[in-house]
Amino acid sequence: MTTAAMSSQSNTAATRFVETGATRYAYRRFGNPIGTPMVLLQHFMGNLDNYDPAITDALAMGREVILTDNAGVGLSTGEAPQTVAGMARDAASLIDALGLEHVDLFGFSMGGYVVQQIAVDRPELVRRLILVGTGPRGGDGMDQLAPDVAPLFGKVCDPQDLMWLPIFFSSSDAGRAAGRRFLERIRARSEDRDVPVSEATVAAHLAAARAWGATAPDGFDYLKDIPHPTLVVNGSNDIVVATINSYILQQNLPNAELILFPDSNHGSHFQFTDQFNQYVTEFVDR
Repeated sequence: MTTAAMSSQSNTAATRFVETGATRYAYRRFGNPIGTPMVLLQHFMGNLDNYDPAITDALAMGREVILTDNAGVGLSTGEAPQTVAGMARDAASLIDALGLEHVDLFGFSMGGYVVQQIAVDRPELVRRLILVGTGPRGGDGMDQLAPDVAPLFGKVCDPQDLMWLPIFFSSSDAGRAAGRRFLERIRARSEDRDVPVSEATVAAHLAAARAWGATAPDGFDYLKDIPHPTLVVNGSNDIVVATINSYILQQNLPNAELILFPDSNHGSHFQFTDQFNQYVTEFVDR
């Protein structure tokens, strides 16, 4: 293991558990316990080990960082809901169980759907939002994955985490190199690792994502009810949640900023990690 991996708070923080109702949630909590803690909500088929230590370690220098497995994900028990609203209730229950009264929320991809819903349902709980590689309810092309993209999530690889390369990174030389570095980072944790997301949870979350992506009668009106300062980030060509949806978020949220990285895909923040960390740190430190 490299020195950087050994010194990484992300890679050494113990997996903890908190119970609320019948569900036991897995989480990792570390960082500088000052200011507003940041709670991170994960992407489709992701667990605690898929958070990028290069990002979470950097953020933890100025605040507490709390990585989460929602209900039915990884080491968390319970049944994964088939709606984003249900996922948001579960995530808010976890935040409440941790005794947190005011948080910044960081949602990547499907986690971004959940963050938006929490901001609508529990506005008093939220200070600032970071929405990465995500889109609004009823967004452009969000009711189903593109025919050439859907099979990527079911592809069998050896090791299995190789599946994330075409999903997260562009096909350029720079994109491929960034992908290899990302995999090295998320593989670095050697002990106390999470468990893969179950097939039942994958099916439930897929149903939730499709329902979120379906055209809504009220369009994007709900976004006007999210006044919180919001940072929207994406790649120039997101093949999972089309980049146009980041524009839609920025245009319809009352207080949103938009950053797009060049030559990048769904996981642009994993590719332009240093720049991303600078943007996010500046945003939440205001």
